[in-house]
Amino acid sequence: MAAAAEGKARVVVVGGGIAGSLLAKTMQDHADVVLLDPKDYLEIPWAELRSMVEPSFAERSLIYHRDYLTNATIVTSSAVGITEHAVLTADCQSLEYDYLVIATGHALTSPGSRNERIKEFQRDHGKIESSGSVLIIGGGPTGVELAGEIAVDYPEKKVTLVHRGSRLLEFIGNKGSKKCLDWLTSKKVDVLFQQSIDLDSLSNMEKLYRTSAGETVTADCHFVCIGKPLGSSWLHDTILKESLDNKGRLMVEKDLRIKGYNNIFAIGDITDIPEIKQGYLAHKHALLVAKNLRLLIKGSPNSKLETYSTGFPLALVSLGRKEGLAQLPFLTLSGCLPGMIKSRDLFISKTRKEMGLSA
Repeated sequence: MAAAAEGKARVVVVGGGIAGSLLAKTMQDHADVVLLDPKDYLEIPWAELRSMVEPSFAERSLIYHRDYLTNATIVTSSAVGITEHAVLTADCQSLEYDYLVIATGHALTSPGSRNERIKEFQRDHGKIESSGSVLIIGGGPTGVELAGEIAVDYPEKKVTLVHRGSRLLEFIGNKGSKKCLDWLTSKKVDVLFQQSIDLDSLSNMEKLYRTSAGETVTADCHFVCIGKPLGSSWLHDTILKESLDNKGRLMVEKDLRIKGYNNIFAIGDITDIPEIKQGYLAHKHALLVAKNLRLLIKGSPNSKLETYSTGFPLALVSLGRKEGLAQLPFLTLSGCLPGMIKSRDLFISKTRKEMGLSA
């Protein structure tokens, strides 16, 4: 692909998740923007679990990149390399850049096509519908929210959650973990702590699952809800290999430029910023970097760039359709109030509006 049109800086954004897509959308009228993503759509990730119990929900939470990027170039492929001037793609393109933003978050397992992703949700829904009992592996936000969705929509189904930690939602305080456990228990969800299940031996053919503590769980189907690896393995053979920390995260300065580079930024889950990896923080990264890119394009000195600071860790976890759990600076709340904030719509309308679309 040729260099940017005369007079317009070219910004290449690698990764079309929550952070990369918002950045590309915000910058499309200020630069020659190229979004590189293996999917043809943006997935609003916190709607994934609702879409498993109600597949039609995905119609609003899976957004074609072309619907919000009306003034940018979309390249549907993966990045495989970076040089000082270009990003190399899996389909052998070389995308030249003046500014580069890495937003590859966590490694993708989703299909490249929006239609295929909707079919996945329909298959998961069918799996839940046809099962009398469900095993959920992992007690982080994904496992807890999925257990909540199933327990509320299908109270007759037996739900068991197995978690290797000593409490649920370890990223929040003890009080929040306890409230969450009490809520799940009140919905007759069985929670087994400090146990794991050998993922390599899993099959949906067997209805018996043995835990590391020797307990047997009977379930008609299972869902694995443990953390995905970071989407940074492709960077190991690039100019940014020295910029990765020992966990595979990109080390950034306060202005979110990658250490040692003037024109390469990182945003979202892939950064080494010491904070909980959450969607609303990825949004903050994207908007800050968009502001800094506009300043740099105008020729402002580095000293004028905005800097990012971490705030108090906030958490909102939905528990079914009407209730939720909120950890605020001096307060942990559960019940209908946090549920009104998140659980009813899961911020889908708000996110769609941010992307310039109808709610």
